[in-house]
Amino acid sequence: MKTLTVSALLCGVLALTSAADGQTPCPGGWNKIIDRCFLFVPRTMSWASAEKNCQSLGANLASVHTAEEYHGIKKMISDRTHRHPEAWLGGSDSEEEGMWFWSDGSPFGFSYWCRGEPNNRLKQHCLQMNHGDDKCWDDDKCHRDLPSVCAKLPA
Repeated sequence: MKTLTVSALLCGVLALTSAADGQTPCPGGWNKIIDRCFLFVPRTMSWASAEKNCQSLGANLASVHTAEEYHGIKKMISDRTHRHPEAWLGGSDSEEEGMWFWSDGSPFGFSYWCRGEPNNRLKQHCLQMNHGDDKCWDDDKCHRDLPSVCAKLPA
């Protein structure tokens, strides 16, 4: 009984300490990068299915707003997989060619396109990361099955 009481007390202290710091933790399995929670989803699926999957988790496919954030996402994926697989982010220009937007509705102000991208070769309208030697962004066909990255604000 003492062990249970001590454990409960310790959990309470940790929760209060976290709240006092103003730090809201990310859910289990999610990674805090700057001020949002990110999750690498290794299961491959189309861009639309990946977005729907993220929404089922209370998130969207990840938008990226700074180089620091992008490098944090790349590190999160490489720590998990020990490599740099291409993966879906939440960018798309499917509504109007060349007009890129994030599926979470945030402004598309930062980009990390590979040289010569986006090129819309063969009607490519969805944004993948970790492309090529530079691990930069590329537009690709939305029906291609790739892993993905979800993002949401801490609860």
